[in-house]
Amino acid sequence: MAIAGIIDTPKTVTTNSVATSSSTSTTSTDSVQADQDKFMLLLVTQLKNQDPLNPMDNAAMTSQLAQLSTVTGINKVNATLESLRADQASAQSMTATNLIGKGVLVAGKGIELSTATAADGTKSNTSVFGVELGSPADIVDINIIDKTGKTVRTMSMKSADAGTYPLTWDGTKDDKTVAEAGSYTFTVKATTGGKALDNATQLQLAAVASVSTGSAGVKLNTSLGHFTLAEVKEVL
Repeated sequence: MAIAGIIDTPKTVTTNSVATSSSTSTTSTDSVQADQDKFMLLLVTQLKNQDPLNPMDNAAMTSQLAQLSTVTGINKVNATLESLRADQASAQSMTATNLIGKGVLVAGKGIELSTATAADGTKSNTSVFGVELGSPADIVDINIIDKTGKTVRTMSMKSADAGTYPLTWDGTKDDKTVAEAGSYTFTVKATTGGKALDNATQLQLAAVASVSTGSAGVKLNTSLGHFTLAEVKEVL
C-alpha cells in the first residue's frame, strides 16, 4: 500500500552517522592511551621513590600491571560497543527511509474513511485500521463509532491467534447504507471462554512522510506524529 509523502534523502543522515562513529572511536582510543600514560607515570614515580632497603614487592607490581591490562581491555570493549551502536543507528536510518511514502499501523483508535475514484469513474469508500492481540481469543468484537458516539458498524473475528490483524472498512453501515467520508473511532473487545482479555490493542493507520534521527534514535514522521521503529506494528 503506497501513500504519498515527503521524501527525504538519507545522505546527510548517513554522513553524520559515520562521522559520529569515527569521532567516537577516536575519542575512546585517546582515552585508553591517556589511562595507560597515567598508570605508567604513577608506576615510574613509585619506582623512583621506593625505599632501597624495602623495594616494591614483585607480586604487587604484577598485580598493578594486571589491573592496567584489565582496565585497558574494558575500555577497548566499551569503544567497540560504542562503534557498533553507532553503526546500528546508521543502518536503522537507512532501513527507515524505505518506509517513506508507505502506511504503518501504530497504536491509536482513529479511522479515516476516504472516498476513492476508480479509472472508470466509480467512487468507493475505503479505510484501513487494525487490531493487535497479545494472546489468542475466541471472539474479537469491533465497533466503529461516528462523531455523535453512535455505533454505525460492528465486526467480529472468531478463533483469532495472537498477532497483528490489518482490517478494512468500505464504509457500509449495519443498516446497509453508506457512511459519509470522515473521521471515526473504534473499540475492540476480545474474549476467551467468556472472559474478557485486556491485551487487545487498537491500531491506527499513519502515512510516513519523512525520517529523522537524534539522541533518541530514529523516528518516523507521520500524519499522526512521531513514532519509533519499535512502535510500528505492521507496514502496509
